[in-house]
Amino acid sequence: MSRFFSEKLSSLEPYTPGEQPRDMVYIKLNTNESPYPPSPKALAVIEGEATRLNLYSDPTARALHEAIAAHYSITADRVIASNGSDEILAFAFDAFANGKSLAFPDVTYGFYPVFANLFGIPYTTVPLDETFTIRVEDYAHIDSTVVIANPNAKTGTYLPLSKIEELVVQNRDRVVIVDEAYIDFGGESAIPLTDRYDNLLVVQTFSKSRNLAGARVGFAVGCAELIADLNRVKYSFNPYNVNRLSMAAAAQAMKDEAYFDECTGKIIETRSFIAEALTKLGFTYPASKANFILAHSDKIGGKELYQKLKAKGVLVRHLSDQRITDSIRITIGTKEQMETLIQKIQEILEDLT
Repeated sequence: MSRFFSEKLSSLEPYTPGEQPRDMVYIKLNTNESPYPPSPKALAVIEGEATRLNLYSDPTARALHEAIAAHYSITADRVIASNGSDEILAFAFDAFANGKSLAFPDVTYGFYPVFANLFGIPYTTVPLDETFTIRVEDYAHIDSTVVIANPNAKTGTYLPLSKIEELVVQNRDRVVIVDEAYIDFGGESAIPLTDRYDNLLVVQTFSKSRNLAGARVGFAVGCAELIADLNRVKYSFNPYNVNRLSMAAAAQAMKDEAYFDECTGKIIETRSFIAEALTKLGFTYPASKANFILAHSDKIGGKELYQKLKAKGVLVRHLSDQRITDSIRITIGTKEQMETLIQKIQEILEDLT
C-alpha cells in the first residue's frame, strides 16, 4: 500500500470474488451465476436505451421501482434499487449499524465482515448448528442489528418464513436485514412481512434468478421510513447509482414472469439431479434451497478436489472458512454442465484408488 493510505483502513481484508481465469475455457460453476441468458424482453430494451447514454439515468429509478412494487403488490415508496445488492447492503450497514454493532452467522456471505470492518462496526458471529442452519433462539438476547442470508450464501440452508418472523419479533428495537439473493430457488420471501414490521429490511438481487449478474442490479424492500433512510445514504453517495441500461433491463426481467419461472424451474430440477448424483458418489451436503450445493467427500479434501477439477476444465469454489474448508461449493449449471462435472469427479475419485 502507498504511504498515503488511511491508517484506519490499513488492516482491511477485502472480499475475495470468485476467480475469473482466462487461461482456458472452463465450465464455470464457481460464482453462482445463472447458466441462462437474460430475459429476451430485457435484452430487447437495451438497444433503445443505448441511444440515450448521453443522459443520466433516472435517480429515482421510478420505472424499476414500480415494476418491483407491482410484482410484490406493495407501493413503490417501499422499494430502493441499487448497483448490485452489495451496494444496498453497504447502505444498510452504514444506516442501521454504524455507531452500534452487528450480529451475523459464523459461516455466511463474506462481505458482511468486510463491510463491518470498512465502516468500523463491531460485530459478533453466531455459530450455525451442526446442520449449518441458523438457530433463531441464539439471537434472542442480541441487541445488535442482525443480518442473515436466507438461503445462506455458503451452505444453501434455509429458514422458513415463520422462523424469520420469530427473529424479527424477538426485539422490535433492532433492525433485521434478510439477504435473499437465493430465495427464488425454492424459498418463500420475507417481503410480505415488511407490511407488518418496521424493523425488517429484505434485500434481493437480479444477479441469480433473473440472470443479470453482469448488469449489477439489486434492491431492498422495507417500510417507507427504512427506505427513506437508505435513500438519504444513497443521495449522499451516488444519486445515479443504477445505470440506464441495467435499470431498463431489470424492469423488464421483473415483468417477464414466464421466463423467470422457466429458468428457476430448470435450476431447481438440475439441483435435484446433481444432489442425487453426488449422493451416489458418497458425498454429503446440507439441504440446499439455493442455486448451489456445498458438497463434502470423505475420500478427498475440498481444496484438492477443487484443484483437480480446475485442471480438468471445471471451476468450482473452495472456501477457506474453517468449518467448510473440506467442502466445495458447486453452482447449479445446465444439465449438460452437471453431467460433465459428475464425469470429472468420477475420474478423480477413480484415480485415488
